Amino acid sequence: MDKLAPLRDIMTREIISLHEEDSLLHVNKTFEAFSFHHIPILDTKRRVVGMISKTDLLQLSSVQHAFSEEDYRRIKIKDFMTPNVFSLSPDDSVGLAADLFITNNFHAVTIVEDGELVGLVTTHDLIKYAFGKVLPIRE
Repeated sequence: MDKLAPLRDIMTREIISLHEEDSLLHVNKTFEAFSFHHIPILDTKRRVVGMISKTDLLQLSSVQHAFSEEDYRRIKIKDFMTPNVFSLSPDDSVGLAADLFITNNFHAVTIVEDGELVGLVTTHDLIKYAFGKVLPIRE
């Protein structure tokens, strides 16, 4: 694995993001519809202002127990997202992202260029890059 390779080589470019004013219902439906685990959150100027993960959603649900349908429509992402997330540049290295994940116990980082979200790198992306292919499961 080339630790100096730029993140642009491994980042996911097709990103689904949500807006900080979207509801918990919108987050829940998005996670149900797609197999990813992290959603960047944008403001009205399309700047990254936070991140929400499936783990965040599960923790919120366990603290709050069960939500009513009205709660799902009323609660806004900005009320429970992780704010002020780290962002890296597409030209930053794979090694830098790995260090950031290890040091801060992160599992995803947004990739921003000229203030605009251009990608996302997750621990899964790093593992795929390190191993180059999916290994067979031993029985």
